[in-house]
Amino acid sequence: MTAFTTRELEDALTRKLMINFGKTAEEAGETEMLRACALVLRDAMALRGVETRRETRQKEKKKVHYLSLEFLMGRSLQKNAYNLGVLPQLKEALEHLGFQAGDVFELEPDAGLGNGGLGRLAACYLDSMSTLEIPATGYSICYELGIFKQKIVEGQQVELPDAWKGIGSAWLLPKPEEARQVRFGGTLREFWNDGHLHIVQEGGTTVLAVPCDMEIAGYNTSHTNKLRLWDAKSPKPVDMSLYSKGEYLKATEDEAMAEVIAKVLYPDDNHEEGKSLRLKQQYFFVSATVQSIAEEHMAEFGTMANFHEKNVLQINDTHPALVIPELMRILLDDAGMGWDRAWEITTQSVTYTNHTVLAEALEKWPQALFERLLPRVWQITAEIARRWEEQCRAYFRDEEKVRDTAVVWDGVVRMANLCIAGGMRVNGVSALHSEILKNEVFQNACAMEPEKFTNVTNGVDHRRWLAEINPGLHGLVCDLAGGEAYLMDPQALGRLDAYADDREVLRRLSDIKRRNKEEFAAYAKQQQCVLLNPDAIFDVQVKRLHEYKRQLLNVLHIIALYQRLQDDPNAIARPRTFLFGAKAAPGYAVAKRIIRLINSLADQIDHDPICSGKLQVVFLENYRVSLAERLMPASEVSQQISTAGKEASGTGNMKFMMNGALTVGTLDGANVEMHDVLGDENMFLFGLRSNEAAALSREGYLPQRLYARDPVLHRVLDALKTGFRDGVSYEDLYRRLLFGDHGAPADEYLLLADFSAYCDAEKRMAEAYADPERWNAMSLRNIARSGVFAADRAVAEYADRIWHVPHRKVR
Repeated sequence: MTAFTTRELEDALTRKLMINFGKTAEEAGETEMLRACALVLRDAMALRGVETRRETRQKEKKKVHYLSLEFLMGRSLQKNAYNLGVLPQLKEALEHLGFQAGDVFELEPDAGLGNGGLGRLAACYLDSMSTLEIPATGYSICYELGIFKQKIVEGQQVELPDAWKGIGSAWLLPKPEEARQVRFGGTLREFWNDGHLHIVQEGGTTVLAVPCDMEIAGYNTSHTNKLRLWDAKSPKPVDMSLYSKGEYLKATEDEAMAEVIAKVLYPDDNHEEGKSLRLKQQYFFVSATVQSIAEEHMAEFGTMANFHEKNVLQINDTHPALVIPELMRILLDDAGMGWDRAWEITTQSVTYTNHTVLAEALEKWPQALFERLLPRVWQITAEIARRWEEQCRAYFRDEEKVRDTAVVWDGVVRMANLCIAGGMRVNGVSALHSEILKNEVFQNACAMEPEKFTNVTNGVDHRRWLAEINPGLHGLVCDLAGGEAYLMDPQALGRLDAYADDREVLRRLSDIKRRNKEEFAAYAKQQQCVLLNPDAIFDVQVKRLHEYKRQLLNVLHIIALYQRLQDDPNAIARPRTFLFGAKAAPGYAVAKRIIRLINSLADQIDHDPICSGKLQVVFLENYRVSLAERLMPASEVSQQISTAGKEASGTGNMKFMMNGALTVGTLDGANVEMHDVLGDENMFLFGLRSNEAAALSREGYLPQRLYARDPVLHRVLDALKTGFRDGVSYEDLYRRLLFGDHGAPADEYLLLADFSAYCDAEKRMAEAYADPERWNAMSLRNIARSGVFAADRAVAEYADRIWHVPHRKVR
C-alpha cells in the first residue's frame, strides 16, 4: 500500500468524521479529530497486517510471541504516522481542515499499559520487530487504568486513576469472537480412557479473555505486527432475578470479580488479596495467550508436534513464567502427548530474559495460593519441580545447591528457577548484568547448563528517541551522516565523530540544545507553572523511584550545594537546575518519602533569595513517555547513579546519550558498555565498582564511620533531621542511612560510601560545562557512538542467536 497524499488524508478524515461521528470537519472538535486520525491510520495498518499475516502463513514462517506484563507505548498517533511515512501529509491535512496538528497530537493520552523501562523496552522491540520484518505478536493485559496518574499534593505523591482508554481505545480492534476461557480454582477429576490418563478441572471460576489488538507498523516497510491485549470479562450475564429484587451489587458481582483482573497494573501485593490478584493477572494473560497461539498453530498445521519449529515464546522477566506449565498443560491434556515429548517441545519453544538481580523482583509465590488458584497448573509445576530437582541433585550432590536451584522449595514456587528449568535460553540485558547472573544470581544453574546463558544488551528505538522527538538534531545528523540512512543503519551515527573538532558543527549543536531547552522551559511553565532558566545546566534524573537507583544520593549532593551557597553566595558560578521525574509504587513507603523530600528541598531552595538564579530543584509531576519525549532533547546531564551491580541495563541512559546529554554515573548496567565506546573522557564516572560494592556489603559496612569523619556528609545528614521550611523532618531517612530500618541494613545501597566521589564527579561535570567547546565536542561524541544502543541491533541479536528467525538486515 502506498502512502497517503495530503488530499487523500483530508478526504479520509472527512469521511471518518461523518461516518463515525456524524459531523463535518467544521463541526468536529479536536478530540473527535484525534479519534478520526487514529481510526484512519488504524484502518491502513489493519490492511497491512492482514497481508503480513497472510504472507506469514503462506511461507510458513516461524513466529515470535513476546509476552510482557508491560508495554509502555506512550502516544501512538505521531509514531504511527511517522512509521507509515505520512506524518508531514497528516500535519498538512489537519491544517487544511482548520486544526493545529500539535494541539491534536497533544490531546492523546499515553496508553496506560506499563510503568518503566521494562515496558518501554518491550514497546521499542515491537517497533523493531516490525521494521526488521519479523513475524511477531506482543501479548499483555488491556489495563483499564494502567499504573496510575501521579499528582503531587503538598509535596506528596497521590495516586489517581489513569483512564486512558476513552480516546486511546480508538487504536484497539476488539475481537470478541476470539475470546478464550481461563479457569481458576475448582477441583481435578482424573479418569482413564483409551489407555490415557485424562485430567479435567471442574468447578471454580471462569473468566473470559477478550482480545483487543493494536497494530504495530514497521518503518519503511509494509510489514505490520500486532500487540494483543487481553480484556477480562465474566461469561455469566447479569443475574436479572437478583437485579429485579433490588440486589444490584450482588447481581453484578461475577462481572466485577472478573473485570478487576484487567483493572490496574501491579496491584499492591503487601496483603493476601493483592498477591492473589497478581497471580490471577499473570495466569489470565498467559493462559489466554498460549491457548490462542496453540489454536492458531493447529489450524495452520493440524498438529502440535512441530510447535517448537514454528513458534518461539519470549518471556519478558518472570511475570509470564506460567507460560511453561500452561504450554505443558495444552500439550498433555489437549494434544494428548506424553510428558517427555511435551517437555521436549516446551523447552525448545520458550526463552527467558531476566531484567533484575534484586531478590524481591525474582518472583516467588506461596505454594498454598498457587495450588488453590491453579490446581492443574500446580500439578504440572510440581512435576516439573520434582524432575528438575532430581536432575540438580544428580549433578551437584550438594543439598545447598539443590535448594538454590529448586523450582519449589519450602512451600514457595520460584518463578525465575521455573524459567531456567523450562527455557532453552536465559539472557541478561547488559554485559555486566549477564555476568552477575552467571556468576552470582544463577551461578549453580549456569554451572549445570552453561549453554543456556547468554547476553543481549538492551536497545532503544532511535527513530522515536532521536529522529522524531529531536527534529533539530535529526537535521544535523542528516547533514553530517549522509541523509536519513541512519534511520535504518544506526551505526551511521558514527560519522559524526569526524566533526568533534569542527567549531561550526559544535556551534550548531549548541544552538539546537539551547532551542530544546527553551521549548522545554515553555512547556514546564504551561504544564506545571514553573519557571526554568535556559542558561542553567539541566541536570536530570528521571526513572522509577527505587532506593537502588539512588535518587536520594542526588538529593544529598544538592543539599551539600545548597549549604555551600549559604556559606558563600558565589560558590556556584554556573546556574544549576536539577530535574527529577519518578513514580513510586503505592506501597513503597520509603520511595514516597524520598519524593516528599525532593519537593521539600525544592520548596526550601525556591524561597531562599540566595539561590535565585543559581540553584533550582524541580520535581516533574506524572513522569511518562510523552513527558520524556520533551525532556530528553533538552537535557544536558544524565544521572545514572545506581549502586554498581544493581541496575540490569537501563534504557534511559541510552536515550539521553542519543540526544547529546553527558552521563554522570557508576559503572553499572549498560553504563559499562557506554564507557567502552566513550572512554573516561566523554562521561563522568564515579564510585565503587560492582565487585567492590559487593565486597563492602559482605565485609560489614559501617556508614557511621563516614558520617563521623566527613564534615560535609555530617552536615548534609543533619539537615535531613532538621528538615526544611515546610516543617517536615526526615529523621526516618537519616536513621535508615546510618542505622538501618525495618530489617534493612544501614545504607543498604551504599549512598554514603559513594557520596564524596559523586560530589567530585558533579564538580568535574560543572568544570567541563564551563568550556562550551569541550562540552559540545563531548556531546557530539556521545551522539556519534550511540548507534550500538539501537533496538534494531538488539532485536537482530535475539533473532540470530536466540529465536533463530530470519530478518531484514541491520548494519
